[in-house]
Amino acid sequence: MSTSNEKKEVTIYDIAAALQISAATVSRGLKNHPAIKQATKDRIFAQAERMGYRFNTFARNLRTKRTYTIGVIVPRLNSMFMSDVIAGMEKVSNEAGYELIISQSLETMEKEMKNAVTMFNNRVDGLLVSLAYTTTGIDHFKRFFDKNIPLIFFDRVFEHPNCPNIVINNYKAAYELTSYLIQQGARRIMHVAGNLNRNVYSQRFKGYRDALLDNGIQFQEGWLIVNNLSAEDGIHTAKHIYALTERPDAVFVANDTCAVACMQELKRNGIYVPKDILVAGFNNDPIATVVEPNLTTVNYRGPEMGEMAAKTLINLLNGNGEQHTAATIMLRHELIIRDSTQRPQ
Repeated sequence: MSTSNEKKEVTIYDIAAALQISAATVSRGLKNHPAIKQATKDRIFAQAERMGYRFNTFARNLRTKRTYTIGVIVPRLNSMFMSDVIAGMEKVSNEAGYELIISQSLETMEKEMKNAVTMFNNRVDGLLVSLAYTTTGIDHFKRFFDKNIPLIFFDRVFEHPNCPNIVINNYKAAYELTSYLIQQGARRIMHVAGNLNRNVYSQRFKGYRDALLDNGIQFQEGWLIVNNLSAEDGIHTAKHIYALTERPDAVFVANDTCAVACMQELKRNGIYVPKDILVAGFNNDPIATVVEPNLTTVNYRGPEMGEMAAKTLINLLNGNGEQHTAATIMLRHELIIRDSTQRPQ
């Protein structure tokens, strides 16, 4: 019901009257049209702000058949790496006029399936996904394929002919890190992995195992621990190591959170890093330079991965990429050597 106190919606005609220019100029200025001088655009946006003008995105969406939204599904938001990835996505998306709708699967396929339905019903123009620990297939994304809505997997990926994958070379990074531990004199190297159904953890495990074999060290089943790579799992790992009669002389953990917690618990039990045992992680989270000794790890750039994923998706949306020739885009990584793996001479 309308009341006498209810304010009238501000239109482009009101802005035009206030600035004494045409409504067509205001309309083009608000759309950032190149024919309008920057100074004029600045005046238009400033006046629109002062008058409380609201952009009619609904009308634009009907006209263009787009919502200018991109869905993002990540395993969890309380991850420094994922925060960096999302920051990269947001930078590129916002510059291209898109907004992100972000959800987390909490590492379960069930929640990931619900997220996918929500994204579809919200009519996102495209989807960026990093898969949950427990995901075993991608049938829940079929509705996107059927509607030709572009989907890109990043970090934790799934091979599909229509989906580009954005990853680092997890195999090579793990091979290099394990080879470095061997060069430091380690021979009994334990590996703490995440769910081996996920490419990132299976590839890191393969790189670790092959580095052992190529250096004449036979992998032993007892050297592999698979868990959720939480801080709590790091504590459990340290307690397990403490209880062993023949302890490892190095531990390569597939993320930094778990590695740091393991290192701290080892220290509490009188096992010192790097004097008694070498410890290395993966991700190069800020915690790696806070803990003492600083943690050796693998750096891979979250913002770069996010930017590349968003750019690739927006190119597909704008017809500048071919979705049916899905490629794997491999980003750089870097081994960061710190004190946790350098034995005192």
